[in-house]
Amino acid sequence: EIEGATAVIHLAGEPVLAGRWSDEHKRRVRNSRIESTRLLVEAMRTAKVKPAAFLCASAVGYYGGREGDEELDEESSPGEDFLARVVRDWEAAADRATALGIRVVKLRIGLVLGENGGLLGKMVPLFRKFVGGPVGSGRQVLPWIHIDDTVGLILFALDRPDIQGPLNVTAPSPVTMEEFCHQLGRALRRPSLLRVPAPLLRLALGEAADPMLSGQKALPRVALRQGYVFRHPTLPSALADLFGSTS
Repeated sequence: EIEGATAVIHLAGEPVLAGRWSDEHKRRVRNSRIESTRLLVEAMRTAKVKPAAFLCASAVGYYGGREGDEELDEESSPGEDFLARVVRDWEAAADRATALGIRVVKLRIGLVLGENGGLLGKMVPLFRKFVGGPVGSGRQVLPWIHIDDTVGLILFALDRPDIQGPLNVTAPSPVTMEEFCHQLGRALRRPSLLRVPAPLLRLALGEAADPMLSGQKALPRVALRQGYVFRHPTLPSALADLFGSTS
């Protein structure tokens, strides 16, 4: 399949949020990303006609969990927690394709909002049952992005040979968990009142609670600089598209 292909787009990976993190689950999270990327790069190495571009999924988890309001762009330093280390090694595996003369784009994808699955797949059922609300302090920043812009940015990077290296696949207007839940409740015509305290979440999930209790104010500076126009630059616009008007 790779022989003579124009590009390779690699989005595979074991789901991160799946209850408590056992050693086995953490191994699957790591290997499903790094080993699959290594195998793809090796396949590209052996191809006689190599693809021009390799677009490899990455994640805003590269920056680690941040509790403050620090703005993060593609040049910001990496974090040191488990997910940040996984993403660093994941990107390093993808970068090996550059030695083959292949353009590498590392798609640091945020929290994708779509009708099925993902973040909303976990939150919407709770809101519909009138038990939705923020977790932890509510001050953690969520780097969300609509599914249409996720696909749009991948296609944009595919078609632009001047884009290479890290690319934050996030909307230009990240919001706090508190604001996200408020807007989601408004879109669903449900209250956002039931807060989940951080100690309770940590008791239930252990280390797996960390990504929910911290965030990243990741901004798509490269995409904006290159002229990408977001279909849904604001959260109300994204939720209105998914659930109807929020007015």
